[in-house]
Amino acid sequence: MIRTKNSVICFFLAPSLGALLIFFFLPIFASFLMSFTDFDIYSLANLQRARFIFLQNYIMLLQDPLFWKALINTLYFVFVAGPLSILVSLLAALALHSKLLKMKSLFRLALFMPVVTTLVAVAVVWRYLYHPRFGPINYLLSFLGIQPIDWLGNPSWAMPAIILMAVWKNFGYNMMIFLAGLQAIPDYLYEAARLDGANWFQQQRHITLPQLWPTMFFVIIITVIGYFQLFAEPYVMTQGGPLHATLSIVLYLYQQGFRWWRMGYAASIAFVFFFILFVFVMLQMAVQRKQDRVPG
Repeated sequence: MIRTKNSVICFFLAPSLGALLIFFFLPIFASFLMSFTDFDIYSLANLQRARFIFLQNYIMLLQDPLFWKALINTLYFVFVAGPLSILVSLLAALALHSKLLKMKSLFRLALFMPVVTTLVAVAVVWRYLYHPRFGPINYLLSFLGIQPIDWLGNPSWAMPAIILMAVWKNFGYNMMIFLAGLQAIPDYLYEAARLDGANWFQQQRHITLPQLWPTMFFVIIITVIGYFQLFAEPYVMTQGGPLHATLSIVLYLYQQGFRWWRMGYAASIAFVFFFILFVFVMLQMAVQRKQDRVPG
């Protein structure tokens, strides 16, 4: 009976497992092997041209200044845009959850709209907003006596400009997750706090944030993973410039693999990037487990 039951389970799981094996695990394994070769555009025509060079790609990568520049830019984006996006998402969710706000459905739709808007359309609009001569942002800053800023052409301002656009476009997704978490908090906790004389800030500090922490941790994880994969924004807006100021690891991987056809080198970048992201997420989960063990 048990053997028959296991056979039925394996029969129904076989299509899904087979698809995962063919379209997920085999490409990953092939990419891992490719990272130890000098696979390039000539190897596409003849696989015999690809030579095993073992760790040479990884050694070259550690000595590549553009890789370190891309890594620094990516970390800069993650550690600035990530907390900013989470903060804006939380504040927007608190506003939508407030009983004082009317027409919540309209505001929810308006704030979530950038998430589902095509990035190319968003980039076209924001490139106009950032225009050094005709852009509305510089026009508004002129009333404060600030000279026009070349937002996308100045290495000092290009990444902050990308961060501002990315936060505006992506915060709505986390906002909806926070809103769902806020709606799950029992109202009687706030009623008891008000009876004890707690003001709004004390209620948020001692009730909302502790109750929302599991949701917050999930949002942090998906935000970090998503922002580490920064690609579309600099690709569309700046192509990694100016002076590589907005070059990210994924964009650098794309350039090496699909512009210069150094597929083996690009594969080594992908696995180093995976290792960095894996370590970062494991550290976050270790912090989470440590906090869960601390008595309330």
